[in-house]
Amino acid sequence: MTASKQADTQIDLIWLSEQDMIDAGVTDTAKCVETMEETLILLDKGDYRMAGASANSHGAQINFPDEPEHEGMPANGPDRRFMAMPAYIGGRFNNTGVKWYGSNAENRKHDLPRSIHVFVLNDTVTGAPKAIMSANLLSAYRTGAVPAVGVKHLAVENAEEVGIIGPGVMSRTILASSLTQRPSIKRVKIKGRTPASTERTATYLREQHPGIEFTVVETEQEAIENSDILIAGTSTSQDGPMGFPYFNKNWLKPGALVLAPAAARFDDDFILEGKARLVVDYKGLYAEWFNENGPDVTYERLLGIPGNRWWDLVQDGTLKETDIANIGAIADGNQPGRTNDEEIFFYSIGGMPVEDVAWATDVYEQALVKKLGTPLNLWDSPALS
Repeated sequence: MTASKQADTQIDLIWLSEQDMIDAGVTDTAKCVETMEETLILLDKGDYRMAGASANSHGAQINFPDEPEHEGMPANGPDRRFMAMPAYIGGRFNNTGVKWYGSNAENRKHDLPRSIHVFVLNDTVTGAPKAIMSANLLSAYRTGAVPAVGVKHLAVENAEEVGIIGPGVMSRTILASSLTQRPSIKRVKIKGRTPASTERTATYLREQHPGIEFTVVETEQEAIENSDILIAGTSTSQDGPMGFPYFNKNWLKPGALVLAPAAARFDDDFILEGKARLVVDYKGLYAEWFNENGPDVTYERLLGIPGNRWWDLVQDGTLKETDIANIGAIADGNQPGRTNDEEIFFYSIGGMPVEDVAWATDVYEQALVKKLGTPLNLWDSPALS
């Protein structure tokens, strides 16, 4: 084989460990918010593809039976699943990739994260892999940045008080990203499962964000009342009806922004009377969840993500689709954002693999500039072609 032929067919890629990802800037919250805003605008314009016939699927998931018939097959359990989330995002990114993860709540007993992620970034034209990445931080920081795009466009300008219900990793990255958009934040109230574990989180956050007052509260009502920004960061609640955090209309401060990347329940009459403005990361995602699961699958079975409830209301004719806005349309100036300090916003975030592709692209490009990662060779010339 000639040298030129080999050069044409050789495929090399890089492996980026978690430390490589950190060194390449995966934890740069302010930059990640900028990238997510760009991504959400591209979504609204339609310059993307995800899985499924509609190109809007969240991904493909493997679940396990409650009582497996075959030896060695795992039994169903809390958060036990495997999931592949492929996507293409256009614009300056023009890349394709897939996030792949396994999840099991039992991992916590072994000092492991509930979900363990890897990401593969591919050339969109040839399909050749460019990089394989450690992706827990990639996923966590893009998850925190998407709500912060809402903070940028929907929160009151002088927001000072934040309420957190469910102070896990997701809420921590949302708070960090939100602070890049509203440095005016002075106080944070935290409602967790137990006072002891919640105080440990508060101690961690005090170290991360000196100068901000962190207080552990006993009820969701205390977290909600007087808060300018609310973070619903859990899929379970000890206080709320149906086991979801409940944002009672009488507790919400005028001008409040509720960020809901997990479960949240709102009063239907408050929504149907137009008392709150409804925003989602992208309507196509909720339409596809409805199509995939059918009208008989309630939003409670879809983890309580409020956008699914709103889409149900659209399908039964009690809410108009135009009553729901894409955050990308607001960010791009095609729909109005906040028009006064009294408006209440509910922002539902389902999370999409296009966001992983976009942030992976930026981190990968920084890794190349900094010469990070371990080179890998797929082949010099394919054995079969």
